[in-house]
Parts: sequence; structure tokens; C-alpha cells
Amino acid sequence: MLTLRCVVFPVLALAGIARISAEPYNTFDGDGFPACHDVAAVHNATSVDEIVSLVKAATANGTPVRASGKGHMWYDTMCSDNPDTIIIRTEFVNGISNFSLEQVCRISPRKQRLHGLYIGQLEYHYGWAVAMGGHRSAIREDSMVAAGVLSLDIVNGNGEIVTIERDESNDDWLAASTSLGLLGVIVRMKFKIYPDFKVFAKQETLDEDDVLNGDIYGMIAPYATANFWWWPYMKKFHWRYYDKVPLTLSNQEGFQNTFSISDFEAITAISVLETGKYLATSNMFFETTAFGLWSSPNFREKTTQETITEWPVYGWNYDVLIGGLYPDQKPEWEYGLHGATLELAFPVTIANQMLKRVRQAFDDEAKKGIIMTSTYRSGINIKFGKAYYDLLGQVTYNTSDGADWTKGAIMFDFPTFKPSIGDGKRFNEDFYPRLAKTLIDEFPCRPHWTKNTREVFGNATKNLDPDHLARFKAVREKFDPQGIFKSIVGQILGMYD
Repeated sequence: MLTLRCVVFPVLALAGIARISAEPYNTFDGDGFPACHDVAAVHNATSVDEIVSLVKAATANGTPVRASGKGHMWYDTMCSDNPDTIIIRTEFVNGISNFSLEQVCRISPRKQRLHGLYIGQLEYHYGWAVAMGGHRSAIREDSMVAAGVLSLDIVNGNGEIVTIERDESNDDWLAASTSLGLLGVIVRMKFKIYPDFKVFAKQETLDEDDVLNGDIYGMIAPYATANFWWWPYMKKFHWRYYDKVPLTLSNQEGFQNTFSISDFEAITAISVLETGKYLATSNMFFETTAFGLWSSPNFREKTTQETITEWPVYGWNYDVLIGGLYPDQKPEWEYGLHGATLELAFPVTIANQMLKRVRQAFDDEAKKGIIMTSTYRSGINIKFGKAYYDLLGQVTYNTSDGADWTKGAIMFDFPTFKPSIGDGKRFNEDFYPRLAKTLIDEFPCRPHWTKNTREVFGNATKNLDPDHLARFKAVREKFDPQGIFKSIVGQILGMYD
């Protein structure tokens, strides 16, 4: 395989204004969904030098700082609760340097992208994806975005640019690989990149028993990327898998729709899901409908925008694996389709036991006459990750819990619709924290760093390796002695005790 190198400035958006004020600082869901409750200012930095200057000024004044790529942030855990906090948005500092083979790196006018099966969902933000342990679903191939990184440049708590080279014997690297933004602002990364290639996507519908009692590892490991979507009311799974194909196998150029919907779909979904706050039958109808829709390809032919109706789908790597928004549609959250979520990772060796425990939780509710369903367009997302060693990543291994993480991890990702009516709580709201507590208390597991509540982090910390936490804390103190990059997650992990 051809391996090349380039330096990436870790952002994707177009240039914007230099400085704005904002309070609070919201997630992608917008008003009412704060990533940080109280923020003194938001700076849209446009150069690495500007980021250095902002951090130096903050250090001199003892001002808390958080770097933001926004994107995949779901809850109010990005900052500390200090209202003096400033945000440095890094989307507007972008570029590629030390690289000239244009045919290897295809650049989109909407987002810059590097191709390679190790790269995850980078439509959000390269720096964010590395700092927060971003990943895609794969066991055969590297799934962590950080697995493709050769070195990082971080602006530390003294306003200095520190280069950290990949070195698995160095705790600086092992901490920076999933840094949670606690070491500083990632401003440059050197990546391994590969020539673009084509892939196929194939999906099959399985009875629930075929997965819960099946060879889960055997269904996922053979493919470059694979995952399940679980429909608990239907007692069905969708099993989707992807792999490379020869460039000449098909002329089709499929493009996957990840988050966009039409006006009609949005209006229909909202009318059903809002009533689902009170009526289980509305949620049952929604899951049944969504299951039927998701059984067909969520792809268009890129060259004509015509709907693709049959599996398998063929196309270029990024377009098929990741895709994005259809040009004539908007993302679901712009229609008011907001959500809450829970994501936990478990050793893949106990995948069957974990999923059966979730099914038991659903069945226990049913015995009380309460039918739980999926309220998300693609069901409950069951993802996987190849083992990758660092200190705080979801798929690290050789940890004190004694579990075998070396074969990889299964991620239980449970997005749910959040109503806007009444008190804003979901149908049978207390089920979700009870389920989280059950899984955390009964299994070795690790939280996704942006898709869980403060309460989940507080309970899940007991499952993390104390030695890994102590080693990370030592690196944190070296890079950020004043603790200006503090966050709620860092505080829960004991990084400032």
C-alpha cells in the first residue's frame, strides 16, 4: 500500500469573522442545547499565530480556555462551569502543507478530506476527532482517527507550540492521542494518507436472535467497515458491511445521506415523535416506518442525484462510507429534530452478553406494559472498534479491569428523540439513566467522550484504569500547569484534584 505524508491544519469550515460574543455556547442542536452554559467570549481564530496569542493572553490572566470543533458535541460537558471561559473555535484555521500529489488527496469545496480506511467521520473536525477519540466502525482495519496520525502540534498552557511524535513508549503521545482537549489546542497534524479507492456497501436484514445468539465478531471482522442497526420493537437488525472493490467493477458513484431529510419527512417525523412523548403507539409506528425506510439504500447517484434503490451500492470511499447532506435537503436538527444519546464501549468478546442484557431491560419494561422503541431514523447504532493503545481511548487494552480488549470493542450508541413539548422529557424518561447505570455497573465499559451526560461520566469513571488516569494527569500537569484547559469531563476524571 502506498503511504504518503501531509501536514493537516485540523479544521474543515470556510473562513469567518474574527471574534463574536456568545452565551451560552451551544452544541450542533442550537438554542437550548448548551455545550457550555456560561461563556465570556467566542473567538473565531483564523491562524495558528492567533491561537498562540489567545492562549498566551489567557494564561497571563488566568482565563479558562476551551478549543472547539463543535460537530459531535451532545451535552454540557465541554467546558468547566466557570463563566469566564473563552472558546477558541478552530474551524477557520485550515490548510494542507508539505504535500503536492493532488490526485491522492481530493479536496471538496465544502470540506477538506483525506482518504483511508483508518479515517473516521471527519465531516466534523480533524482536531476534534483525534482529541475526543473519534472513530468509525471496524475491527479488521484501524478505526481510530488517531491511528493515522504521525505527529501533533499542540499549543500548550504556556502558549508554546509543542510537537508530539507518534511513539507508543512515550506517555506524551499516549495522552495526546485521546487528549480530551486537556493538554491544549491541536493546531497541526501530520497524517498517513492513501490513494482514493472505491468500495461497496451491502445491507441485510436479520432477526434479532441471529445477532443476540450469533457470531457477532465473525459478522464484523471480515470487512473493512461494518455495523448493526437495532430495531428493538421490530426485533430486527440491519447488518451493513463495506469493503474495497476494483475501480473498474462499477461506474456507479453512490453518495450516502447521513443526516439530511426532506421537508415532508421532517414534518411527518416531528408530528409523530412529539406525540410519542405520551403515546407508546406513536413511537411504535415511527420505528416500524423508519425500519422500512432504512431497509432501502440511503444513497443517491452522485452524478445525477437520482435515488439508488438496490443493494449493493458502489462508489468512492468517502462518499459511500461517510457521505453527508443531500444538496436539496437540510440536516434534521435544523427542523427541530433534536436528540439525546448514550454511548458506551465494551470488549467485543462480551458483545452477546451485553446486547442480551439490553434486551432484558426492554423486556422488563414490557412486563410493566411499557413498550420501548427506537426513536431515531436508523435505529440503535451498534458500532465496533479495532484495539488501539493509548491512555483514555475507548478501545485501549491491557487495563486493570482484566477484560480482553485486544480483539476490539463493541459500541452501544443509543440516540433518542428529545421532545420540545411539555417538560421536554422523553417517553419513560427514567429508563435511559437506569439502562446506563445497569450497563456500567454490570460490565467493563468506557464512555464516549462527547455523547454522555455528567452523571454517566461520574459513574463510568470507576471502570477506567487508575494507572492510565494517573499517567494522563501527569502529562496534563506538564502541558497545562495552570489548568486553563479544564473541562467538566476532566474534573470528573480527577485531573484537577
